[in-house]
Amino acid sequence: MTESIWISAVGLCGASIIGSIAGYFIKELPHKWNDSVMGYCAGVMLAASILGLLVPAFEATDMHGAWLVVAGVMAGGLILNVLDLVTPHLHSITGLDAEEHRHNHSLNRVLLFVAAIALHKLPEGIAAGVSMTGADSASWTVSMGIALQNVPEGMVIIAPLLLAGVSRWRTFLISVAIGLLEIAGVWLGFGLGTLMENLLPPLLGFAGGAMLYVTSDEMIPETHAHGYQKQATYALLLGTLTLILLEKWVG
Repeated sequence: MTESIWISAVGLCGASIIGSIAGYFIKELPHKWNDSVMGYCAGVMLAASILGLLVPAFEATDMHGAWLVVAGVMAGGLILNVLDLVTPHLHSITGLDAEEHRHNHSLNRVLLFVAAIALHKLPEGIAAGVSMTGADSASWTVSMGIALQNVPEGMVIIAPLLLAGVSRWRTFLISVAIGLLEIAGVWLGFGLGTLMENLLPPLLGFAGGAMLYVTSDEMIPETHAHGYQKQATYALLLGTLTLILLEKWVG
């Protein structure tokens, strides 16, 4: 089991770093393609949260305990909502002059966006770790889904930072640090699921709620903000089907 956890943790971190490296070569992806890719990832995340977390959560309890899963889902969304509200400015990590920050509104928006992604990496890792607590092969569904969306997400982190003037070396360190958050999250989620086995259904619900929040509050709206919502919607359908077929193949 320990080997499986390491495979999941390193795989998620590695997928994020691979995406970041790709971001060095694709500094500005046209919105048409970016929205389609993000729509595909949103579909993957949607299916992963339902098949890999919420369905197992409800299957692990009876109707009398189902309310605990529901409470966990809502708590997961609420925690992410609070994190969004307290997202910090990351001025100190860019290496740029403070005066430049004050007059660079684009950079400030980029930093807030990167910070939001970083804050979501820990709950994503926890989701994968909690799902790995189960003994069946379907527990890989969440890890596969998150890994698939980590690649384009890594690109999304790097490209705006480069365009805002942050050095290549610093952007790479930022991407590695964000990936390490996911490794920590995987082990934290697995530890919580193992130590509190009786609370596994609400923990799975919590992780599923967090993933659904990210998908609905950030990924889908972003894909509908530039006039390419139809392409993004069809991409979401393909992403959902991809994860379902992967889950069926692994299972």
